[in-house]
Amino acid sequence: MKAASIEFRNVTKRYGDVVAVSDISFQIAPATLVTLLGPSGCGKTTTLRLIAGLELPTTGTIHIGEADVTQTPAAERDVSMVFQSYALFPHMSVLENVRYGLVVSGLNKAKADERARAAMATVGLGGFDARLPSELSGGQQQRVAVARACAFSPNVLLFDEPLSNLDAKLRSEMRIELRELQHRLGVTSLYVTHDLEEALAMSDDIIVMRGGNIEQRGSPGEIYNYPRTAFVADFVGSANLISGRVRPDLAKNGFIALEAGGGNIIHGVAHGRQAGTDATMSVRTVHLQLSRSQPSPSINVWPVQVRHDVFLGDLTQVHVDWGGRELVIRQTAADAPAEGTTAYLSINPEHCVLLEPGEATDMKPPAAAAPPPRMGELPTE
Repeated sequence: MKAASIEFRNVTKRYGDVVAVSDISFQIAPATLVTLLGPSGCGKTTTLRLIAGLELPTTGTIHIGEADVTQTPAAERDVSMVFQSYALFPHMSVLENVRYGLVVSGLNKAKADERARAAMATVGLGGFDARLPSELSGGQQQRVAVARACAFSPNVLLFDEPLSNLDAKLRSEMRIELRELQHRLGVTSLYVTHDLEEALAMSDDIIVMRGGNIEQRGSPGEIYNYPRTAFVADFVGSANLISGRVRPDLAKNGFIALEAGGGNIIHGVAHGRQAGTDATMSVRTVHLQLSRSQPSPSINVWPVQVRHDVFLGDLTQVHVDWGGRELVIRQTAADAPAEGTTAYLSINPEHCVLLEPGEATDMKPPAAAAPPPRMGELPTE
């Protein structure tokens, strides 16, 4: 397969008065897998459909490789898409489903069979030629959809939440398979999901979207460990958001200091961001440590009251009273301190990250935009 770059230049998509995508710009390097992550109504699927040519932008331009494809019909974009619903023809065999688009595009049957079988072998479906979709498991149906998309040797491969219909265990297995397949093919891929684990496990880069805008872009580690805004901190993993007054007089060892409600002083990293008079820090729930005896660090250690704990299998979630507000801790130890007892909470300052100014406490997602008009999700290649 070939690989091409993707570029959005100030792209906006409106449906009447509803702005689904608002003046966004980004680039995707060839042969990389980038995930669009965000809640329902954030614009991620509309962005994917704009690349596929299933929607046309209201303003702005879209480039694939060196070509401006803004007004290019979907069938001429050298792009393949794997739909959430798989869009398989139930009355056709696996081979017929995979070769369907090839035949429609004008390829003779012998060549179409050859390319279809090669694509099927790539996804582990060799020998499944005569099976009907109803005779396949969910994971196998998903592979058929991927094989059909790959049969065209596209420049760009698009995934619209392709694992959402699978159970948790199969999703975990398939995300590894899809990532390995993308590596083997070396094809530029854009993946849409609202599932954090999928985004972290599969992506070279993640673009977090909200309300039709790009909230943050970065590597999985950057997005998770150094969220830029309160929305990203809350959406990408579980985090405590701690707001308070900046105390420059208490800064030490390169760490900024924040005086939270109740008078507790918390130290953390600015990560190149400017702190005003008031600020908010993000602290991942897994980065808080709870112990029965007082630890040795001189900063970010406080006595806390244990309110209650919830056993979650691999983790125990503990809720504590910290200066009059509740903090949540997730720890692997199942023997959490008993409810009503006093324990010591400690946080490595490196894991307390200053957020950019903006909303700190209202973490409700924006109202979902009206969904774009759905085109028939039959193979369009």
